[in-house]
Amino acid sequence: MSSYSEYIGLSRAGLMRRLAAWLYDVLVVVSLIMVTGFIYFGITVLALKLGWINLGDHEDTAALLSNSPWYQLCLILVALFFYCWFWRTSGQTIGMRAWRLRVQNTDGSRLRLAQCIIRAASALLGLGNLWILVNPRIKLALQDKVADCEVIIMSKELNKKLLDKTQPS
Repeated sequence: MSSYSEYIGLSRAGLMRRLAAWLYDVLVVVSLIMVTGFIYFGITVLALKLGWINLGDHEDTAALLSNSPWYQLCLILVALFFYCWFWRTSGQTIGMRAWRLRVQNTDGSRLRLAQCIIRAASALLGLGNLWILVNPRIKLALQDKVADCEVIIMSKELNKKLLDKTQPS
């Protein structure tokens, strides 16, 4: 399987580099989820005080939220938005920038929104990266195969050029 990145001399990312970037991103996503939870909790407390909602059978606000499908959906959407935003706009999350990785189509173009959503869902919280062990020569994770994309290692110069492009002037 030949790709544009191979044509211009860039190789696909291996497992260890992907996991390192994933770890960086997990820390960011967890912090975003914590902030979202804090805001959601505050709004819920306010709604309780104003009488817009009630605790029902729940002991307290935390119990109410832990059983709320809307709260769970909100947290999932925050994580999905994080990945889709970065993959769609620059091809790099914060962790991917640090490790000089970029997700792209095999022709070098950015992912479409549908691909981003499919990629996030098929990543299986990062476990999809272990698929690389099945065929280490090709270096495609499960989410790459399912979303029809690849993760490449960029040169320092190319990574700097992309970062400079995304910085405000």
